[in-house]
Amino acid sequence: MEGRKTFLLRMDPELWKELETWAQQELRSVNGQIEYLLKQAVLKRKRDRSHPGTAGEPSPPSQSG
Repeated sequence: MEGRKTFLLRMDPELWKELETWAQQELRSVNGQIEYLLKQAVLKRKRDRSHPGTAGEPSPPSQSG
């Protein structure tokens, strides 16, 4: 299994402060909070893609004929 990936992330200082506050409230580091939020977003996207026509995605064309 591969190790964890490291990368540089630049963000607005106000966004950092919001994430820092949120992370403290949930007893996480900012890095942990960002990773948690990204995982949740990926899971939601997978669920939405498995149900076409939800979350703003267009429904597949109907097969009439």
